Amino acid sequence: MIVDSFTPWLKPIYSTADNLVRPLYWLANVPLRVQEWSASSVTPRSEIEVENQRLSKESLIYHGQLQRMSDLAAENLRLRRLLNATELLQDSVLVTEVIGVSANPLRHTLTIDRGTADGVFVGQPLLDAEGLMGQIIEVHKSHSAALLITDSSHALPVQVLRNGVRSIAEGTADYNLLSLKFVSPSADIREGDKLVSSGLGGLYPAGYPVGTVISIASEPGDSFLKIDVDPSAEIDRSRHLLLLYTSRDSGADATE
Repeated sequence: MIVDSFTPWLKPIYSTADNLVRPLYWLANVPLRVQEWSASSVTPRSEIEVENQRLSKESLIYHGQLQRMSDLAAENLRLRRLLNATELLQDSVLVTEVIGVSANPLRHTLTIDRGTADGVFVGQPLLDAEGLMGQIIEVHKSHSAALLITDSSHALPVQVLRNGVRSIAEGTADYNLLSLKFVSPSADIREGDKLVSSGLGGLYPAGYPVGTVISIASEPGDSFLKIDVDPSAEIDRSRHLLLLYTSRDSGADATE
């Protein structure tokens, strides 16, 4: 001890001994390190299962909320388009919502949430943001029924926007198809022509979009052309619609 206290002669021996003993210290701490790692890294199976169930439920909830957000975004877009459409109209309109559709695939009717309390009347035109949808056929106090232009019993006087050629657009029991009747082979109608309501008959006002000609065919022996029309309105998709009041209607003072 005296030599160690007053001379540096033993320091090399201490350094060598420390290097030899250090691995023993490390090995002695291995069990403690393994225990600490196990406590922080290994979770009981029951806890893992509970956590997995919780995360699965949260994922399901978030996916449901995301779907609703997509629906709300789409509905917001539809309402914006409907609002833009009302800015182009000279007639008064009343916004309504579809609350039911016919269960019969051959009968194209729907139910809306407006009735006599809102000034709705039989024969009133119905349209969406893109074009004519149909007309009211039954009215009740708080709801009404409408016949769509694609119903096989419906006929609508139309004219070609390009040149004014008149015809009759009839429903085909297909939501995506109308048919022009009694069109002469010499008539100036082309694929891509836009059709609008002609105003004849007094039911529908003139100038509202009806559809676009998508095909023209002439069958041997037929006196008239077979012309198919794609409706302008989103007949089977629109949810928010417009009830149209012309200047001659008694309900023209109500616009919403």
